[in-house]
Amino acid sequence: MDSEEQREQKIVKVTLVGFVANFFLSIGKFVAGIIGNSGAMIADAVHSISDFVTDIIVLFFVKISSKPKDECHDYGHGKYETLATVIIGLLLAVVGIEIFISSIKTIVAYIRGEQIAQPELIALLAAAISILVKEALFQYTKFVGKSVNSSVVVANAWHHRSDALSSIGTLIGIGGAYFLGEKWAVLDPIAAIFVSILICKVAYDLFIPGIQELLERSLPKETEDEILKIVCQDPLISNPHNLKTRKIGANIAIEIHVRIPAETTVAVAHDKTDEIERNLRNVYGEKTQVIIHVEPRKE
Repeated sequence: MDSEEQREQKIVKVTLVGFVANFFLSIGKFVAGIIGNSGAMIADAVHSISDFVTDIIVLFFVKISSKPKDECHDYGHGKYETLATVIIGLLLAVVGIEIFISSIKTIVAYIRGEQIAQPELIALLAAAISILVKEALFQYTKFVGKSVNSSVVVANAWHHRSDALSSIGTLIGIGGAYFLGEKWAVLDPIAAIFVSILICKVAYDLFIPGIQELLERSLPKETEDEILKIVCQDPLISNPHNLKTRKIGANIAIEIHVRIPAETTVAVAHDKTDEIERNLRNVYGEKTQVIIHVEPRKE
């Protein structure tokens, strides 16, 4: 079994674990929200359902992104993983905005004199269980995402964390309303507003880098400086220029021009560029795509 197959299996496994957990959490939250008279818990259940969509997206796009390059995709299919990250960011933004709008409407209704139903203990317990489960999923998913260098899995991990944050806000609101009485039931939507802002912040942090990658933004200057140092390790190589870099999913692509003494044979020049490619792949991964253009240098 090659490393790409192992990577895909790990991604599928962690995603399926989250999928099953989200399924039972969503059902439990809906039941608790209805029985416990908690609109916040029902909204939290809707948030958990959004994770279903995220998990499906991850499973679908990771399968595509793991495909090798073909005649229509010379650089492979890594961008599909980036696209999935952008979609997850958009979904998080939609969920955050929906929670924000719903909470504002509830607060306005309360100010106008409408009574907010006091939640029951079952809703409070559901929120506490949700926090524990979703935080555990976040830690597990993030660990796997980092280990396999998958931005979409890390993005999915933050979706789990956003659900945990949402449940914290729900816990505070339900707890305040439950222990302090009906007069404090408005704590539920107030807490949800702060949670929605946190969710939108996570969405922004996922969406913007993903869009930048899709728009072919270069790698950070620190990374490009490191690339130049690796290229110049051989004293025969000089004046590296026209450096172009970009991310392709979990991998990167590097294009660069270098100068070699004009009297150098083609065979030696070829060996030197091969060595540079090996050095770069040792640092940035075997799937790093490297193109080196050699120019003659007059001594």
